[in-house]
Amino acid sequence: MKSKRNLTRFTYENTAFQGWRLCISRGGATFTKYFSDKSYGGGRKSLKAAESALADIKATLDRSRLVQGKLSDTTVRKVGKILDHA
Repeated sequence: MKSKRNLTRFTYENTAFQGWRLCISRGGATFTKYFSDKSYGGGRKSLKAAESALADIKATLDRSRLVQGKLSDTTVRKVGKILDHA
């Protein structure tokens, strides 16, 4: 499987981690979450979970407003909840 925009495939032999990393930056904030193949039941399922979370985050960020060039605290909390439940 090949990496995509905002989604990177990670395979670490020495730590036994295999999965996807979601990373997106907007308005001075960076959001990152790892989706392990082991936790989600395989590479395709972890990718699907990461893509779903990314779509939800992008929708939230597209609707948000910047306050003095940065994301509001409310938006940051909303994205945090999306990542916690993913």
